[in-house]
Amino acid sequence: MPEWLVEHGIGEDRAVLMDGDRVLAAKCRWPGELYAGQSIDAKLVRKEAGKTRGLGELADGRTILIDRLPRNAQEGATLPLTVTRGAIAERGRYKLPAARPADMATPASDVFASARPVRRLPQGVWEDAWDAASSGEIAFAGGSLLFSATPAMTQIDIDGTLPPRELALAAVMPLTRALRWFDLGGSIGIDFPTIADKPGRRAVDESLGAALADWPHERTAMNGFGFVQIVARLEGPSLLHRMATARLGAAARMALRRAERIDGAGETLLTIHPALSAKLRPEWREELVRRTGRPLQVQTDPALAIEAAHAQLVSR
Repeated sequence: MPEWLVEHGIGEDRAVLMDGDRVLAAKCRWPGELYAGQSIDAKLVRKEAGKTRGLGELADGRTILIDRLPRNAQEGATLPLTVTRGAIAERGRYKLPAARPADMATPASDVFASARPVRRLPQGVWEDAWDAASSGEIAFAGGSLLFSATPAMTQIDIDGTLPPRELALAAVMPLTRALRWFDLGGSIGIDFPTIADKPGRRAVDESLGAALADWPHERTAMNGFGFVQIVARLEGPSLLHRMATARLGAAARMALRRAERIDGAGETLLTIHPALSAKLRPEWREELVRRTGRPLQVQTDPALAIEAAHAQLVSR
């Protein structure tokens, strides 16, 4: 049976759904973030009379959107809430986290709490999903998927050398796998190659429907230009969105992970792009030393790509 595994990393928790040696889905959470299903208390600081929406303030000063408020809710009252969506940074704007009164929210399971904790995820499992999100591209036989996170929707373009119908059908399985790998939600636009005949478009619709049968969503039929829109529940930033809006932070966390996974004695030498230096918080460096039991030396190399941090052991 598929099983969720969770790796509690430095500055990041990583969860993957494994079926044997196959990754079915992946999720990422950064400590301190509000997440869907979390129980919190917030003071109602703004609400228009008769409306069911308002703004709340947490004890640490963060602001949260609240919907489904009772019409008689009073400003200044402290309310028990359940988070329905974490905060999402987008290019040019910031979406506040959202919540509902606890008695109006549908209970949500927390994968990170229920997954089996492991010291390390299997070799290559997290790297495959992370590298795909970082590059924004997944290749498959005869073509590739190109991902772009925009404020309006996540756009997926399909390109390749196969005839349109064959290319579209070949893209279905890697596409549906990527949706789960990246933990995508919200509005997703898929630009398939243009298929002139209705039977061809219907075949792609049926294949896509079968592949996504166990993934809650709504979907349009393919139009004459090959476009399909999917809408799925959005609970927080996807791995793809983190790469688009917090690339340095994501790369810094991966650099620490690479250093932590090295076994042996000596000193850890972590070589990074200079842009990552400020992202390696002092407490993260201290945690890496504690976990590995080795001193840490960090050096910078402007010739390295941001994502290409390198860790090795050196003699003390």
